[in-house]
Amino acid sequence: MLQFKRIVFFLIITLGLFGCKTTNNVAEQQLTPLPATYLESKDTLNSAKVKWELFYKDDNLKKLITTAINNNYDLQIAIQKIEIARAGVQFTKGAQLPILSAGLSAAQRKFGLFTMDGAGNASTDIQPGRVVPENLPDYFAGFNASWEVDVWGKLGSNKKAAVARFSSSIEGRNAIQTALIAEVTTTYFDLLALDNELDIIRETIALQQAALEIIKIKKQTGILNELAVKQFEGQVNNSKGFEFKILQQITVVENKLNFLCGQFPQTIIRDKTKFNTLDPSIVNLGIPSQLLTNRPDIRQAELTLLATKCDVKAAKAAFYPSFTITGAAGFQAFTTGLLFQSPQSIAYTILGGMTAPLLNRSAIKSQFNTTKANQTEALINYQKTILNGYIEVSNEVSNVKNLKELYELKNKEVSSYTQSTEIANDLFKSGRATYLEVLLVQRTALDSKIELIITKKLQHQAIINLYKALGGGVN
Repeated sequence: MLQFKRIVFFLIITLGLFGCKTTNNVAEQQLTPLPATYLESKDTLNSAKVKWELFYKDDNLKKLITTAINNNYDLQIAIQKIEIARAGVQFTKGAQLPILSAGLSAAQRKFGLFTMDGAGNASTDIQPGRVVPENLPDYFAGFNASWEVDVWGKLGSNKKAAVARFSSSIEGRNAIQTALIAEVTTTYFDLLALDNELDIIRETIALQQAALEIIKIKKQTGILNELAVKQFEGQVNNSKGFEFKILQQITVVENKLNFLCGQFPQTIIRDKTKFNTLDPSIVNLGIPSQLLTNRPDIRQAELTLLATKCDVKAAKAAFYPSFTITGAAGFQAFTTGLLFQSPQSIAYTILGGMTAPLLNRSAIKSQFNTTKANQTEALINYQKTILNGYIEVSNEVSNVKNLKELYELKNKEVSSYTQSTEIANDLFKSGRATYLEVLLVQRTALDSKIELIITKKLQHQAIINLYKALGGGVN
C-alpha cells in the first residue's frame, strides 16, 4: 500500500510539472487615453442620453423609425445572433455540471478457458449447483454519471467568455439599431428635401411659362424674334425635364425607406413643411470619456476583448492536469429474471482520474497561441474603435459649424437672386433688359434655391451623424 501511495504521489507531481510548463501570458498594453474635451467644448451634457423619440420631433418620422426597428431584416438577423450567443452560454453552463444519463444494456461474453477469468468461471458456481456458463449474458439497467472537476478554472473561463460574447451580441444589435435610426432619419430628410426642390421647380416653371407668354406677345408685335421664343421654350422644357428627374428620385428614396422598414413599396406619409425642424443647437457633446459607455460599437469591442481574455485563461488551463469522476449505479444480472432482485443484483462503480498532456502538446500550444493572437487583435480593435468614435464626433462638430455658416451665406444669396429676378422681369417689360438677361437671372436664381435646400439637407445629415457618433439611438 505504501508503495502504491508513492507511485500515485510521483504521478501527481510529474503531471503537475508538465502541465505548468506553459507559454507566457499576453502582455497587457497601455491604452491610449482619450482627450479630456472636444476641442474648445466644455459641455458636460450629452445628447446621447436623450431618447431618439425625444430627440426627433416629427411624428411621421417617429412612426417610420418604430416600423424599421420592428421589421428591419438586419435587426432581425442580429436578434438571432443574440439567441445563438445565448445558447452558447447555456452550453458552457451545462459543461460545468455533472452528466447523468439512464440506460439499459445487454451483452454476451465468453472468456477463453486459458485465461484468468475463464479458468475461474469454470470452477465457480454462479448459483448453488450451477457453474458459471461458458457464454455469459450480462444485463444492466441504471444510471451513468461523469463530471470534470474544474480545478484550474478552464470551464469557468469558457463560461465567462460565452457570457461576454452574449453581451457583445446585444451591443452589436444596438449598434445596428443606432445606424438604422440614423439611416432612416437621413433618408427621410432627403425625401423632404426632394419635395421642397419639386415645389421650387414647379414655381419656376410657372414663372417661365408666364415669361414665355410675354415673349410670344412681343414677337407678334415685332419687338422680338423667333429666336427669343425658342430659347424661352427650351428653358421651360429643361425645367420640366428636371421635374421628372426629381419625381424619379422621390420614388427611389421612398422605396429605400420602405426597404429599411421591411415593407413593400408604398407612399411615405410626410409633411414637407417639417424640413427645417432640426436645429444644430440641440446637440450637446458632453465629454469624450462618455463615448466608452454611450457608443454600442465601443462597448461591443470591449466585451469582445473581455471574451478573448477568458479564452486565453481557458487555453492556458488546458496545459494543466484535468480531473474527472465517473460512475454507474443500477441493477446487473446474467438473466433478466434476476435483474431487479435486491440486494443481490445491485451494482455500482466509481472512478476518479487525472490526466495531463505529456507528449505531442502542439495542438494545445497552437490553440493557446491562437487565443493570444485573438486577444491582441481584440485589443487593437478596441483602441481603433475608440479612436474612430472620437474622430467621428470631431468631424461632425466641425461639419455642423461650417454648414451653419454656409447656410446663412446661401440664404443671403437666394434673397439677392430672387430680387434680381423681379428686377430683371420689370426691366424686361419696360424694354431696359434683354431676354437673355432674364434667362440668365432665372437660371441662376433656380440653382441658388436648389443649393440652399441641399445645404439644409447636409445640415440635417451632420446633426443626425453627430447624434449617432455620440452614441444616441439606443437608450
